[in-house]
Amino acid sequence: MRRKWWMISLLGIVLVTLGGLAFLTHPLTTNERSRPAQHNQIKEKSATPKKVRTAKPWIKLKQPLKLPILMYHSISSGNQLRVPKQQFAAEMAYLKDHHYRTLTTAEAIRALTTNQIPQKKVVWVTLDDAYKDNLTHMLPVLEPTKLHATINVITGFTHKKNHLSLAEMKQMQATGRVDFASHTVQHLDLSSLSATQQRQEMINSKVWLNRHLKQSTTMLCYPAGRNNATTRRLAKATGYQLALTTTEGFAQMKQGRYHLSRLRITPGMSTTTFADLIQVTNQ
Repeated sequence: MRRKWWMISLLGIVLVTLGGLAFLTHPLTTNERSRPAQHNQIKEKSATPKKVRTAKPWIKLKQPLKLPILMYHSISSGNQLRVPKQQFAAEMAYLKDHHYRTLTTAEAIRALTTNQIPQKKVVWVTLDDAYKDNLTHMLPVLEPTKLHATINVITGFTHKKNHLSLAEMKQMQATGRVDFASHTVQHLDLSSLSATQQRQEMINSKVWLNRHLKQSTTMLCYPAGRNNATTRRLAKATGYQLALTTTEGFAQMKQGRYHLSRLRITPGMSTTTFADLIQVTNQ
């Protein structure tokens, strides 16, 4: 009998102990489940709108635009068509320091044809013939100053050792510092050619540039600046929007868009002379 009661008592103690453990552990389980899991919590980030840079409106001029179009050739030394790198660098530094906007071809066409400019001081830097030193001497000056230039290419000369190859032109184009325009195929005096020959020089150059540089070529630079009425008519007919000469002076639409003047930059020119040469007030 005593043994029976002892067994009953022992069983009761075990049941009480198990019940107590269940009581103690139950609140913990409930609390764990009621607390949100840390890895499931998503913190809301405050949305900061990105600043969108809007282009400033161009300035509409009251008077006809006078555009300084600078004419360079080789950036080296040796003759009157070669401007030393040090001089070119000083002239580009002047443009940078005095807050000039160096136009692309597209911007120059827009400026001249709409009589609007992106800012008060503008200039268009052009280089004729596409010499190889435009890559080795000119581009290293443009890149750090973030200025821009247009190179007028003789497309039939790209295999010559002193002229830019197609691969080199693509390399320059990729920098965004340079664009390319037509200087015909063989650099012949257009005014001495027949209409058919002139048209071939203009159209074949344009097709080559468009195909190989994946662009729409809209500007023609006459070899040695020579042209006649037929040349100007054909320039328009073959799809060019502007054509440049070597006539000295600021470019103005009253000259006709296919007979625009430029400013020749000569070797040995001082920075002061350069500054005076390009000085113009557009309003």
